[in-house]
Amino acid sequence: MENKIKMSSSLQKAREYEKNETVKIPIEQKPSFHACSPVGWINDPNGFSIFQDEVHLMCQYHPYTTQWGPMHWAHYKSKDFIKWELLPVCMAPDQEYDSFGCFSGSAIEHDGKLFLMYTGVTNEGNGYEQVQCIAYSEDGIHFEKYEGNPVLTAPEGIPTDFFRDPKIWKHEDTYYMVCGASRNNRGMALLYRSKNMLNWEFFNVLAESRGEWGFMWECPDFFQAGDQYVLTFSPMGAGDHTSVYMVGDFDYE
Repeated sequence: MENKIKMSSSLQKAREYEKNETVKIPIEQKPSFHACSPVGWINDPNGFSIFQDEVHLMCQYHPYTTQWGPMHWAHYKSKDFIKWELLPVCMAPDQEYDSFGCFSGSAIEHDGKLFLMYTGVTNEGNGYEQVQCIAYSEDGIHFEKYEGNPVLTAPEGIPTDFFRDPKIWKHEDTYYMVCGASRNNRGMALLYRSKNMLNWEFFNVLAESRGEWGFMWECPDFFQAGDQYVLTFSPMGAGDHTSVYMVGDFDYE
């Protein structure tokens, strides 16, 4: 991986548009104590992490309209979780593997750098294809997409348009990642692991719907709470339920 950051024309265009349009919005129309869209559309908070003693927060972002569109990532940081400083757009859909959007993901510090893992999406010919990709930054502001992207593609039996939203964490000397997926029209969470953040192997199916919790699990998260473990996700096709949590046991072996 090289240290030199090469800004794409798509990212530069988004940053210039944001800079020029933000000043047109009266400051009194902005909240004082929340991270909000500078312009355009935001959804799906991502990349919530601590890097160099500051809290970083990203989110899906379409700067050019107030409607959902090809996803960029907006970027903020804070020292107190209350006042948020807007940083330049950190990612734009500027590569072949993410040309339709940089979908949701997460962030973690590794080897002195801030790493993002996100879902790159294309929409050509055979429909949507979703793959997992890496971007990294030495200063926490300017990000370089890994030259070996994508680092993961949908495994056999998983539709390529239902494989997204990676969430990373570290346990001892190993990185783990849970990813939303679907198999046989039932939502599931897939578990992966890595020693270096770049080479990932499938570990297990963390959990799977028996039919009652929809056909796709989006935006999964997995964490320990006391002596139990919690899996959260947003099921598609589960009626009015938009967020679900499950509590249980987990063994890293």
